[in-house]
Amino acid sequence: MLGVPEADPMNLQKSDRRSFLRAAAASAAGAAFLPQALASGARCQMLPGEPGKNLVLVQLSGGNDGLATVIPHGDDELRRRRRTTVHKASEVLKLDDYRGLNPGLRSLRGRFDQGQMAIVEGCGYPDAIRSHFKSYEVWHTGHRAGRISGDGWVGRLASTCWAEEPRPDRVVHFGGKAPYSLFSREQPPVALASPTGYRWFGDEDAYARGGAAICEHEMEQDPRHVGRDDALQRLRATLDDARESSGRIRGAAATYRTDVEYPKTPLSAGLRDVAALVNARSGTQIFSVADRGYDTHSRQRQAHDRKMQELGDALGAFLEDLDRSEAGRDTVVLVFSEFGRRVAENGSSGHDHGKAGPMFVLGHSVKGGLYGAHPSLTQLDAGDLAFTTDFRSVYATLIGGLFGADPARVLGAEYPLLPLI
Repeated sequence: MLGVPEADPMNLQKSDRRSFLRAAAASAAGAAFLPQALASGARCQMLPGEPGKNLVLVQLSGGNDGLATVIPHGDDELRRRRRTTVHKASEVLKLDDYRGLNPGLRSLRGRFDQGQMAIVEGCGYPDAIRSHFKSYEVWHTGHRAGRISGDGWVGRLASTCWAEEPRPDRVVHFGGKAPYSLFSREQPPVALASPTGYRWFGDEDAYARGGAAICEHEMEQDPRHVGRDDALQRLRATLDDARESSGRIRGAAATYRTDVEYPKTPLSAGLRDVAALVNARSGTQIFSVADRGYDTHSRQRQAHDRKMQELGDALGAFLEDLDRSEAGRDTVVLVFSEFGRRVAENGSSGHDHGKAGPMFVLGHSVKGGLYGAHPSLTQLDAGDLAFTTDFRSVYATLIGGLFGADPARVLGAEYPLLPLI
């Protein structure tokens, strides 16, 4: 099995140097492990002269409660099953007679009214897993098998689209350790803790030293390993490019000026850095940030409402900032979580791990509105909301609609597309 980093759903641990090097060597010498579409180096099919689109991934880590995010205020069953965590109908930002948004998402309600927000309801997958760890893997790879299936879905997209035009900063994560969705054996992502904390995904100095040692050893022992040597040489060259790009990325973030006032939260800080790179047209096309704190097993109402307010305020400022430039208007934001929460309250005024939940897609390129079907509160899947939309349909729609790639070649199967791009 190819070496891949350990996946901690709350705070993904980076791969150690040795496993990362093994994975790098395997990427060239073990092409049989790759799907044919990725090994072929197929490019994305964008129209001539069309400006590049950007995708921003916002993960709500811990399992966001979809029923307290997109609230079925018109369903009496909700009030029967939730005593302390339910919102009064008068508090909800109503979208129609049945559903509305959490009161903390007022800025997103404005985007919905402008037709720039798609709400995809009931997102999940068959035989869903309630484990943070395993469900995280499913969402980040797009495969039920999780990490053993190989690269993350964004990593596969990068390998498909830009195999012939690799850039070390094509995919960037703000906030420290990169999530598994970005993992690629061919085009590793860049992870930044802060504008002044740029670092390569992994220990770059040890990686460079270890890579050279492995190459020399393998060349001495067996000339058949020349392919692996070439792969490591290419990866070292990419690492050099990453070092060069560090100044550009730090500079873009440090010198960025905007009239938009961002809240003083970690999510807002990460999104402001994303806006800096987007507006600089730095060459990055896929960005990632994560917001933690959604594992609301107890006293959910106060904690979750606070997270919704932080999310709404951060995204509101970010989208306002993106409005200011053509590059910003070419940017689409995807908001997701690894699962939802159970319908009924537990004994601690909270909700345990569930299954289906909503996804948000925002931006000027988005055809706003409601997509999918809100799951039934009475026809449950072992006490959980039954999914009505496969989350990979959203991925597939973005893969094709933003980057012109064949979704089946990236995801390994065909999924129904949604008319939201």
